[in-house]
Amino acid sequence: MANRVVLCGVDTSKLPKLKSAELEKLMKKVKEGDELARNEFIVANLRLVLSIVQRFTSAGNKSDDMFQVGCVGLLKAIDNFDISLGLKFSTYAVPMIAGEIRRYLRDNNSIRISRSLRDVAYRALQVKEMFINTENREPSIDEISSILNIPASQISYSLDAISDVISLNEPVFNDGSDSLMVLDQISDSENSTDIYIEKLAIKDALVKLNNREKQIVTLRYFIGKTQMEVSEEVGISQAQVSRLEKNALEIIRKNIT
Repeated sequence: MANRVVLCGVDTSKLPKLKSAELEKLMKKVKEGDELARNEFIVANLRLVLSIVQRFTSAGNKSDDMFQVGCVGLLKAIDNFDISLGLKFSTYAVPMIAGEIRRYLRDNNSIRISRSLRDVAYRALQVKEMFINTENREPSIDEISSILNIPASQISYSLDAISDVISLNEPVFNDGSDSLMVLDQISDSENSTDIYIEKLAIKDALVKLNNREKQIVTLRYFIGKTQMEVSEEVGISQAQVSRLEKNALEIIRKNIT
């Protein structure tokens, strides 16, 4: 029961496992127009669809939806498969099923992501899956970058782009009485309470400056001009600017401490 997965009402643990020879015989019957053989062949390949869906589980979409889309890809693969080519059906079907799922994800994502960026992300996920299977560990971004010959920054950015979007109100911990949400773990260095109070204090302190001091502080610290530039604009010497600035800062310092 540990491996039991139900998708679209289908208990995948009970799906049949047919050998390659059996699948080949069924496919010949399918191409001859045998509808019973077609239905049996479809069911026999639902495990293949499931394995491909699992590659896209980090894309933030419901597995049921992707499984249905994958089944559409499976049907297209069955209809277009040419037995005269001598290929295994799975070799032909995998890219077609995966392509159908990629199109679905691209067209139904609330956040629009470029096709090229999404393709890089899915190639990276495929490399990651193969790497885990061969090396028994997850690859680093640099290792994926080396295999795909794509800059590590682009790999990282593309994987971030398809990652799940989480609500700020999503609970991350609950002790039985109160919930800790994502929002509670985010700090804002620009708009914290301390910064807000400090801004109010500075605003009050500026009121205590005379017009010339306010002008110099504004030009120096809000516009970013040098003392020489302020000197030329205000029409006084740089030494006077320096003295007035120093006096203004001392007044501000006394009012916010």
